[in-house]
Amino acid sequence: MTDDRLHRDRVPVGIDAPVMPTAVGIVHLGIGAFHRAHQAVYTERAAIATGDASWGILGVTQRSATVRDQLRPQGGVYAVLTAGEQESTVELIGSVVDVAYPAEETERVLAALAAPSTHVVTLTITEKGYARTPDGSLDLDAVAGDLAALAEGADGAGARPASSAIGLLVRGLARRAQDGAPITVLTCDNMVDNGRVLERLVRQAVDAGLPGSEGDVLRGFLDTRVTFPCSMVDRIVPATTPRQRDHVGQALGVRDEGLVVGEPFAQWVIEDRFAGPRPAWELAGATLTKDVAPFEQAKLRLLNGTHSLVAYSGWLAGHTTIAEAVTDPEIAERARQYLFEDALPTLTPPDGLDLHSYGEQILIRFANPHTGHTTAQVAMDGTQKIPFRWGGVLADALAAGREPRGVAFGLAAWAEFVRRRTRSGERVDDPRAEELAALVSAAEVPGGSDGLGDVAGLAGAEEDLRALLSLPGLLPAGTPESFVDAVAAELGAVAR
Repeated sequence: MTDDRLHRDRVPVGIDAPVMPTAVGIVHLGIGAFHRAHQAVYTERAAIATGDASWGILGVTQRSATVRDQLRPQGGVYAVLTAGEQESTVELIGSVVDVAYPAEETERVLAALAAPSTHVVTLTITEKGYARTPDGSLDLDAVAGDLAALAEGADGAGARPASSAIGLLVRGLARRAQDGAPITVLTCDNMVDNGRVLERLVRQAVDAGLPGSEGDVLRGFLDTRVTFPCSMVDRIVPATTPRQRDHVGQALGVRDEGLVVGEPFAQWVIEDRFAGPRPAWELAGATLTKDVAPFEQAKLRLLNGTHSLVAYSGWLAGHTTIAEAVTDPEIAERARQYLFEDALPTLTPPDGLDLHSYGEQILIRFANPHTGHTTAQVAMDGTQKIPFRWGGVLADALAAGREPRGVAFGLAAWAEFVRRRTRSGERVDDPRAEELAALVSAAEVPGGSDGLGDVAGLAGAEEDLRALLSLPGLLPAGTPESFVDAVAAELGAVAR
């Protein structure tokens, strides 16, 4: 540790001291920037509100030791820069006690998962970290090393290094089952019904690693002493820039290698289904509820759906960032049309959430230039996002006798985005990119002897659009041809 490095024992003058946890109460798998700017902040503020210092977090990295090497020399303390459009604030966070790297410290993590003082396991391992096959079941090859260790009973001293987050979790639960202390496993990743998804994967891992009667003790433990609540999280956490690191370093008078940046908005909705004690997260602003689903649907249709519409139309209009695009008057008008005329009427307002105010807040958030989201970045993986973000809105609106013009505009923008990228010889960043390219290539496009057609203009655009909208699974079953006609009618508006 050098004299110019932030540390728990040396708090800069003029800033509130972070909490000083007395024990590890939470093990967090996947300690990236999002967790440090979200759940760790809620845990910090809950500890301040209650004076309960027993909820320290042991963070666990996934793929590298980078976060451990950033935070361990600082005693786990780091700063969060909340970057608003008009002003910014800096807050020190001390809820993270330390960070462990499983490739070198699997035994330490397993011991922490089994410790009686640990009551909650949280996860932000990204959707890819759940090791699922296309049909949603557990990818046994991805967790084979951990299941082998589980079957061999290799969870004592010198346990083999964990090779997957799911495998590490199951091994920790197996060790904890020996004493039977209850524990809550709370996933905070953006997946619909995420708690149930995680529980299903854990049980599949147990069945594969400890088949038959070998796994009876662990299955019984899962049945009676473990819960897997669902949750929904929201905060834009852009990558920290060198300029931001320098700015905060100058403000604090010390260097912070663990600095993370977040927007002013933060939301955490948690299913109130815990196996034992938990932090008082509600005192830090979290919402405890019996049903997370209405909050998930509101976020998916309002926030995520608008994000996609702004991304595709913004890219076509030449805007590099979402912040630039959402302040374009024409795009802003269509975003509002989608939000308030198409999506909002399809939702049941969750308790305590004003959907109209939530929608207005979304537009303000997107206009914050500090979030750093580019239109091209948000436009990725369209075939995976569109059925969930716009599909439900489209189906519900049509069932109610309304033609959702905002959805039509968004689909036209997506199709034109795919057409232009493909006709220009650029690969679309999408899991079904080859199918998209084949559909565009099959459509006849006049206007160019090179076979590309008039890429910048609208020659052949309608043919390409109709071909793209025929992609299986993109639109809800039974979508009428009249709506496809409505999408085609929006081509002039998106190709400006």
